[in-house]
Amino acid sequence: MKARELREQTEEELRIKETELYDQLFKLRFQAATAQLEKPARIRQVRRDLARVKTILRAKALAAKQA
Repeated sequence: MKARELREQTEEELRIKETELYDQLFKLRFQAATAQLEKPARIRQVRRDLARVKTILRAKALAAKQA
């Protein structure tokens, strides 16, 4: 997921994406705990995507506050 693509989305779309990523991360952690995880690197990728979404949401909130 590219940050440029995320910046083009609305806040509502980003919030939905954030909850989807939290759910996905929960499922991946559960799979890791039960030794069913096929791609361990996927956890890292989801965490980074989640951080990107949260960063862009925060930037949009600050921009709206200043305007």
